[in-house]
Amino acid sequence: MKDMNRPLEVGIFIFDEVEVLDFAGPFEVFSLAKKSDNPLCNVSTVAATLQTIHARNGLKVAPDTTFLDHPIFDVLIIPGGYGARELEIKKPDTLQWIKNQKQKVSIMASVCTGSLLLAECGLLDGRKATTHWMRLDRLENEYPKVEVIRGVKFVDDGDIITSAGISAGINMSFHILSRLFHRDIAKNVARDMEYDIEL
Repeated sequence: MKDMNRPLEVGIFIFDEVEVLDFAGPFEVFSLAKKSDNPLCNVSTVAATLQTIHARNGLKVAPDTTFLDHPIFDVLIIPGGYGARELEIKKPDTLQWIKNQKQKVSIMASVCTGSLLLAECGLLDGRKATTHWMRLDRLENEYPKVEVIRGVKFVDDGDIITSAGISAGINMSFHILSRLFHRDIAKNVARDMEYDIEL
């Protein structure tokens, strides 16, 4: 259980062509978490710069913070989408930032093909992980040191948690809430969201 003396700092990485629900789902879950009407999490989006992000299907998003000025995160969410698996995966600055953050956060979690960014950084070597069902073979073939798990919503490997495609990031976020606080907190958020989940 987390120390309740301060809110959990949750960062969500966003970038051009990020899958919308990959980041919006976890954002909703963590933003709604509360106890006695007090927010349990501070949630902020982080990008390389403050320029407007053009997510999948044309959604425009303004990041809260950048690689240079974001708070110290307890939990960092790495979403997926075309932008992750084809664009950010080729950017040394992004990969180095992710590696640096891994040394600071308590939990690093990926949604969908965000796992490919973690794998490219070597963070999944010797670990169990999953990703979107369409990219499981890629994860397995390109990163043979990763133990790929199929047919699950998410894989909790301690300080790294990976989820399957898109909506599975919501399930993973409820799991993180349940793990760090209490499952009743997660159940209350699920009820608010009218989201069916077993905890």
